[in-house]
Amino acid sequence: MKCRRCGADPAIISLPSHNTGFCESCFRDFFSAQVDRGIRSQKLFTHDDKILVALSGGKDSLSLMLELSRQGYDVTGLHIDLAIPQSSSQARSVIEDFCKIHDLRLIVKETKEEGLEIPLVKKRLKRPVCSACGKIKRYFFNKIAMDEHFTVIATGHNLDDEVSRLFSNTLRWDADYLAGQGPCLIGENGFVRKVKPFWRLTEFETAAYAFLENINHHRAPCPYSGGASFTFYKTLLNRMEETMPGRKLAFYMEFLKTGRPAFSQFAKPAEETLHPCPACGYPTSADGLCGVCRIREAIQDRD
Repeated sequence: MKCRRCGADPAIISLPSHNTGFCESCFRDFFSAQVDRGIRSQKLFTHDDKILVALSGGKDSLSLMLELSRQGYDVTGLHIDLAIPQSSSQARSVIEDFCKIHDLRLIVKETKEEGLEIPLVKKRLKRPVCSACGKIKRYFFNKIAMDEHFTVIATGHNLDDEVSRLFSNTLRWDADYLAGQGPCLIGENGFVRKVKPFWRLTEFETAAYAFLENINHHRAPCPYSGGASFTFYKTLLNRMEETMPGRKLAFYMEFLKTGRPAFSQFAKPAEETLHPCPACGYPTSADGLCGVCRIREAIQDRD
């Protein structure tokens, strides 16, 4: 099959959802155009913004960092070293090598310096470690962005991630989450704007980009993660996509157009629910200490 765009070279990537196939060069153009369209259509950021890219070491976050830099955006990577045996050191090494190869700026935050290394958190807390880990990462993403005067935090969440989350929230009719879900979370009340520039691209498409760009990424799953429900949802939605190509993107875009505005009435005004944490000053809706300071307190109480 010939490339549907240039007609000259053989297509190496088939995209049934777009009823097309591309050669290597044209796929790169398609990928960049989808990122640009996603940024512009949702007004995620401009070239005047100072963007902090959350780097996990996976294919999506590294691909995002590379693509945004090539499109001329002011980007700096941020990696949170969770101090998980073997896994964290491998991910950090991959990220540091990647940023060195492409001459990209990188900030590394070590949770061990804060007494919040994840193995210790897992040992001391009597609840699932994944929620605590996510809370700690979000805390430092926002805190570092605020402290270093970044205007945007960008993550590598792709269309599959977003549709799975939307499907999960819809199954529970979680009105509060449905009111706020989307590629852009406005920055206000002590929080920096959070964006997802890959929202139009599937996991397959980002994987193809990473392969063509020869991006060495961290592949091993976190040893503490269990069978996440999102994995099941992705499998289910991919089966639907095989039968009805393009349905995932159509579902998500229609939600942004119709669903999210309909649920906006359920959004809780942040100024009514947030106050500064008395220990660190971080905005929180909890009574008293913020979530991370409560984790820190729980760890110290068990010393």
